[in-house]
Amino acid sequence: MSEPDADGDEVPVTSDPPDSPVYTTGTDHITIWGSNAADTIAFYRDLLGMPLVLRQPNLDDPSQTHLFFDTGDGRILTVFVSDDRPSARGQRGGVGAVHHLCFSVDPEEYEDVMAALEEAGHQYNVFDRGIFHSIYTQDNNGLVIELSADKYEIPDDRRGEVLAKAQQLREADGAEYAKDEHLRNAIDELGLEVVEHDLPDASAGVGGVE
Repeated sequence: MSEPDADGDEVPVTSDPPDSPVYTTGTDHITIWGSNAADTIAFYRDLLGMPLVLRQPNLDDPSQTHLFFDTGDGRILTVFVSDDRPSARGQRGGVGAVHHLCFSVDPEEYEDVMAALEEAGHQYNVFDRGIFHSIYTQDNNGLVIELSADKYEIPDDRRGEVLAKAQQLREADGAEYAKDEHLRNAIDELGLEVVEHDLPDASAGVGGVE
């Protein structure tokens, strides 16, 4: 089930680093085009709880403001905003466009997250994605925001290894996508403790957000 590369050879799914000239060390930040500061802060800080840690001019266009939010682990979401831009629903899709942003939430607060979204007037959908649970909503500009909760405890420094093992088990099983049992067995086979979170029932597997 590997995808072919430019030479037609199958590319393996593995947590081993590839033979490449550059190796990234993590995600520093993601930047998106936003509407205005008030609506952006209301969603990302006041609803999702991301501290606003830096505000300065957009250094490429000082007529805009550059907002920096801490997503919870020191990794940053930044937004270009301008007070003359109203929030608006609807995102342009296509090659090169952002499909959605995903942020982690505490599994123990999963149902509280849904309640908070509902109280704030944000519609949402909930799905069991096989190896994690996801809540999908939209920000003030219609950008799809996914809030995911892990089904099992996975150490951050072993996440890639666990997912690659789950992929191997999925392929051996002939399954369409990685499911709960593949993740559980991957954690167990890698010698990690299997700690399951109690998450609510949800629509299963595929479908949902366009």
